[in-house]
Amino acid sequence: MSGISGNLDCNECFNPSHSSNSSDSHSHSTMDADEELLKYIWGEYLHPKQYEWVLIAAYIIVFIVSLVGNSLVWKNRHMRTVTNYFIVNLSFADVLVTIICLPASLVVDITETWFFGNTLCKVVPYLQTISVCVSVLTLSCIAQDRWYAICHPLMFKSTARRARKSIVAIWVVSCIIMIPQAIVMECSSLLPELTNKTRLFTVCDEHWGDEIYPKIYHTCFFIVTYFAPLCLMVLAYIQICHKLWCQQIPGNTSVIQRKWKSIQCSAPSAALGEAARVRTSTVCAEIKQVRARRKTARMLIVVLFVFALCYLPISILNIMKRVLGSFKNTNDRETVYAWFTFSHWLIYANSAANPIIYNFLSGKFREEFKSAFSCRCCGQRQIQTKRTTTRASVDSKKSMSTQLNNMDNLSRVSEQIVLS
Repeated sequence: MSGISGNLDCNECFNPSHSSNSSDSHSHSTMDADEELLKYIWGEYLHPKQYEWVLIAAYIIVFIVSLVGNSLVWKNRHMRTVTNYFIVNLSFADVLVTIICLPASLVVDITETWFFGNTLCKVVPYLQTISVCVSVLTLSCIAQDRWYAICHPLMFKSTARRARKSIVAIWVVSCIIMIPQAIVMECSSLLPELTNKTRLFTVCDEHWGDEIYPKIYHTCFFIVTYFAPLCLMVLAYIQICHKLWCQQIPGNTSVIQRKWKSIQCSAPSAALGEAARVRTSTVCAEIKQVRARRKTARMLIVVLFVFALCYLPISILNIMKRVLGSFKNTNDRETVYAWFTFSHWLIYANSAANPIIYNFLSGKFREEFKSAFSCRCCGQRQIQTKRTTTRASVDSKKSMSTQLNNMDNLSRVSEQIVLS
């Protein structure tokens, strides 16, 4: 276990061949000194401080909210869209890091000691970096899907099958490119003289062998998993916002308003009343589509912003520590350690924040959350109501389609009159 062992009997810590009184007194004094040192370390150094008790409470809240919120995202079975496939994949990565990484990270941040052995020293950081890579690649796929759907709808058609293939590719790529993280993680002791007496000050850290390798790795890690994807996603959403809110495209508000005015002008004509009614329904459908796209874009932009904000501190601190070597000879160790602890908490807070964003900014997700918390009877009534509403909507669409076919020639005449 790389130098880690349990608390041994004190008699086993010293050579039993020394039987003289001076040797016995020396061994007893050494044992007493070690015990006093360990008590001092635990009481003054490793025991949670006031702000750390607050941190423990914050970790517990994040753990509960993340598990409950992301589990409710999985129950969202009524919205099998491409975007929601990626959102479910994002929530799965959040649950993975919450269950496996959060408890270990909390213990390490409070005690500054790795108690979980050499195997988990490799597994836990590896899964955490996989989760980071899966999250950023999933957000990138969401941005790409929305960019094609809104800015270039004729260039690429997203389907559920392609989304599932993309999700599999995301996990495979993440597992492969994060293998170096599992290889270099090893356990070591900050106080080698206490290795056989206590697990305290056992750390799980990277061991590269040469100083140039961690600099290259962490620079590439920062670019690949944070900076470059974030820049591309920001550019994609800027174009999406420009299309949905600014540019004069079919379905935009100004175009719809002109259509609406033309319908109002043609409405007094009795001969064109039915055509105006059909066109009114079409314009209303366009308005709903634009509003739905704007709500989805707004929600995804907030998710991206929260992700960038939560991962920014740990990204900067890692670059400063691993690449620049800024904290080797620091005099204010307590402040630096507090910043690292807070940045770790922010990573897990991002996992809990996503379901909250879905709840506040997506009406469909909000309905699913409400139905999940309601009683079974109420849930069955809501399902029955939704089914009735869906059937009515389908019948209405069929009726509208029939009317549209019957009034096709009249609608064309109406459109020519309106546009003239």
